[in-house]
Amino acid sequence: MRIKDICIYLFFVIPFFCLSQEEYYSSLTIPEALSSHANAVVRKNDVVVSLNSPKEMVVVVKRIVTILNKEGNKHVDAYAHYDNNIKIKSINALIFDAKGKQTKKIRKNDFVDVSAVDGGTLYSDSRLKFLGYTPINYPYTVEFTCETVTNNTAFIQAFTPLEGYYVSTENSSYTLNYSSDITLRKKEENLNGIELETNETSNQSFYKVTNLLALRPESHSPGLNAVMPKVLFAANKFALTGKEAQADSWDEFGKWIYDDLVKNASDLSPETVAIIEDLIKDEPDDIAKAKKIYEYVQNKTRYISVQVGIGGWKPFNASEVDELGYGDCKGLTNYTMSLLKAANIESYYTVLYAGKNQRDIDKDFVSMQGNHVILTLPTEEGDLWLECTSQKAPFGFIGGFTDDRDVLIITPDGGKIKHTKKYSSNDNLQTTKGSCELLSNGAIIAQANLISEGVQYDNKYWLETETSRDLDVYYKKRWKYINNFTIDKIHIDNDKENVKFHETIDFVASNYSKVIGDRILFSVNMLNRNTYVPDRYRNRQLPVKIYRGYKDIDEVEIKLPEGYKIEAMPEAIIIESQFGKYKAVVNEKDSKTLIYKRVLETKDGEFSKEEYNDFRSFYKNVSKSDNLKIALIKI
Repeated sequence: MRIKDICIYLFFVIPFFCLSQEEYYSSLTIPEALSSHANAVVRKNDVVVSLNSPKEMVVVVKRIVTILNKEGNKHVDAYAHYDNNIKIKSINALIFDAKGKQTKKIRKNDFVDVSAVDGGTLYSDSRLKFLGYTPINYPYTVEFTCETVTNNTAFIQAFTPLEGYYVSTENSSYTLNYSSDITLRKKEENLNGIELETNETSNQSFYKVTNLLALRPESHSPGLNAVMPKVLFAANKFALTGKEAQADSWDEFGKWIYDDLVKNASDLSPETVAIIEDLIKDEPDDIAKAKKIYEYVQNKTRYISVQVGIGGWKPFNASEVDELGYGDCKGLTNYTMSLLKAANIESYYTVLYAGKNQRDIDKDFVSMQGNHVILTLPTEEGDLWLECTSQKAPFGFIGGFTDDRDVLIITPDGGKIKHTKKYSSNDNLQTTKGSCELLSNGAIIAQANLISEGVQYDNKYWLETETSRDLDVYYKKRWKYINNFTIDKIHIDNDKENVKFHETIDFVASNYSKVIGDRILFSVNMLNRNTYVPDRYRNRQLPVKIYRGYKDIDEVEIKLPEGYKIEAMPEAIIIESQFGKYKAVVNEKDSKTLIYKRVLETKDGEFSKEEYNDFRSFYKNVSKSDNLKIALIKI
């Protein structure tokens, strides 16, 4: 090629190359479809993970994201964790205005350096460097580059091109390089229907996704983790803080956790063992002994997060928790397990994902998973699950934080996947018995007696320790549909033995009924009215997920005011749907008394997005029926 030709080539190609890079810096080049419903647009996100050996992993990130408004600031994601086992080799950022002009350069020393844990953590060696940029105008664009190296290869970053709600992705790529002595496992989820490019070789896995539109949250849908496209990775050979391991099955994986993290942490002093022996000497069986020990732990210890040890996964020794009187979920679970062991009672350290919305340990993908630890106590009647971080939970009750999900049980012989207790609609029962006296001036005098079980117990037992003022606020909020509401008396009884929560509330409400000439109009459901109607969506995108069903059984005796009679008895209301059942009926006990009975049962399950309108209609009809009004007429 002649010099003249080369010059002509460079004249055209170099500007094109610069433009192809710089087009991501200007918000003006964002396709309209990507900015719709978005607070931020990931213009380009390239992640390269190099698994050089089971003991070394290098991660290089280059990220360009345009922030469209104030709500998008949390999606800058220009940060890096580091600790004794993760080193930041380089980190910097560039800021661009709406037209793509560079306005600021941030070097490593200019990043904000803070502890990576909140104030509820006692201490931790985990720290965080993040971009502390405060924007003046919107939109703006951030280019972030970072390189880290770690000896923790147990956690390989997943490919997750959709980064959150109200965030769209223009380009996102992921490259995983790995050495020939490592066998790589991967699992693809939710990749259908997207613009995807892949390439697989003997030592490399590559994915690229383009033009992912922003997703808006929708009520009663699965969690984002369940619907977002992602690719999970794990290696058969890995290391945790430089300590090597190998596992191809949950059995091997659990054996490694037991041998390396749990086995040698069960030390107790002879004095503590003697205390436990004395504590349980009069108990008739192992269940009674275990309950006594569980309550001993509740009274002796408190929960506090402690992020130290092998990657935050190794529990404190039982002797340390015994001496200090506190621990995190790992330490308190291990401590309880050690005390039970001193009483010759077998129990198992158990790893899981905790949270109100159930998430399973992925039994088809062997890897480091979970965010919490509880204890499994095998019995002849089945497994009991012990939440060792709670000072209030009844023995054997786990509630909505760890119910109905696959968990990994760590035994001396290896790991086992099991499923925690599922609370059915009948388990999640609230029974209401009440009495209401209607007065001729429109006021009511009422008493409500409620018994809550299952997850409905879980939602309320914390009320036991609330102040009178806080309880007053709580009940007025619960019965927000009653105006001019004054509580005269509250009595609460937390029956931990039977796991039932009892509430008795006496109250009065002036102007509850509407007095119109010779008539009084009142809503017959005074004590448990459902006012909730799910949001409406014109174009629902996500499926319907109902995590738990429940059942309410109500019976209220209503005394009519002197000189009035019911004008017309309403017919029974019956609603049946795949989402639940409802029945409400009003009967005359005598000429002065009505009996209102109501049963509402909702069901858990997964349903298609097309069924959402039926789901909404069910609740809308229940709400309408719960607002049933009866007219009284003067005799």
